[in-house]
Amino acid sequence: MPDPIHENTTWPAALASDSTTSERDRTRLARFTFLTHLRPVRVPASSLAWTHTMGLGGSALVLLVLLLLTGLLQMLVYVPVPAEAHGAVNTLDTGVAFGALIRGAHYWSANLLIAVVLLHAARAFLTGALGGVRRVNWIIGTGLLLGILAAAFTGYLLPWDERAYWAVTIVTGMLEYVPLVGPSLRTVARGGQEIGGETLVLFYTLHTSVLPVLLAAVASWHFWRVRRAGGVIEPPSDDDEPAHPFLPHLFVRELAQALIVIAVVVVLAATFGAPLGEVANPGMSPNPAKAPWYFVGFQELLIHLHPVVAVLLVPLLGLVGLIALPYLTAPTGPAGRWFLSATGRRTASLAAAVAVVVTPVLVVVSDRFGSGVAGWLVGGVLPLVIVVGVAVLVDLFLRHVLRAPRDERRQAVVVLLVVGFVALTVVAQWFRGPGMALVWPWGA
Repeated sequence: MPDPIHENTTWPAALASDSTTSERDRTRLARFTFLTHLRPVRVPASSLAWTHTMGLGGSALVLLVLLLLTGLLQMLVYVPVPAEAHGAVNTLDTGVAFGALIRGAHYWSANLLIAVVLLHAARAFLTGALGGVRRVNWIIGTGLLLGILAAAFTGYLLPWDERAYWAVTIVTGMLEYVPLVGPSLRTVARGGQEIGGETLVLFYTLHTSVLPVLLAAVASWHFWRVRRAGGVIEPPSDDDEPAHPFLPHLFVRELAQALIVIAVVVVLAATFGAPLGEVANPGMSPNPAKAPWYFVGFQELLIHLHPVVAVLLVPLLGLVGLIALPYLTAPTGPAGRWFLSATGRRTASLAAAVAVVVTPVLVVVSDRFGSGVAGWLVGGVLPLVIVVGVAVLVDLFLRHVLRAPRDERRQAVVVLLVVGFVALTVVAQWFRGPGMALVWPWGA
């Protein structure tokens, strides 16, 4: 019998379907397949290009491992008590060998992980890799993203400095605007009426015990389903396309990417470290007090929209839309091509440009008419009407003027909405000063 490992890239599936293979052998074969075929034996030459996946999934895994290792080391010093938490973090920075580097690596790994996972989701969407058997995995990935955001947010409070204290105060305070159950949700999120020792213990427990286990389980499930669906780096389907063995061709590339990610984290940690402000003072907030960057877009929405719309309706619609995305926008053609086609590239670029122009205009108009009835109309109702209207107009323009196919039009509308929210995040993060007034970030 020929060597199946070197002569047949699909040998486990072939043997599993062989009528002469016993049930016990099928079970053992399935386990062997899971353990040894996290990557295919041979890959097409076209899949080895960095632009095919940009190594985002593997980079996310490396960052998760870095977070776990650096987090375990910090637990040896940290004390989850308000009177001692800030001092323990300061001791880690100044009194423990390589403590500042470890904490900096943890901080930058957490922030980079959020960015990498978001880019990974954008890559899957923009290359059409979310249809068919990958639909379920997209939903699993959405849950993984939410878990990563929860882990980052619960860890945000642990330094117990004024920046972290008031950021958590703002985000948990948003829950109060949810109709009927808002105050109860806020109490549950804080572990009490106010942020204090109970909140710190709750966040510490979630951050160090509950969420890491859930993230490990969901991430394993996600990666397993990627391979079950054929993988992002798929075995060659065309006999005429040249193929290379996983080892060393793909292995060397993935190892290099992992080392680059680790190097970037170490350089950022050594150069900038992790921020640590003054110890939290519940009686005096910094001005401005902002949510973490990954939630500050919703804080910006609170300036322009009714709280129920900003805190409940927009996030709920966004989550439902994210889950439904593979069922609404999955392309009918083959996956793997960026923007689906040349037309898709043009339509997505046009949508992004419209969002970059329209969003700041809406922000300025809302700030200009931000009081009384005019403020409620212009800053509360009209933005939603304008956003929906712009999306409809963009879709009509792409359909009747550029003759863009359905898949490219739907892609463009999603790009319009996502880039618009990113623009809001940029405004809130860098263009809001004291009192959350609009300012130039360079102080002019």
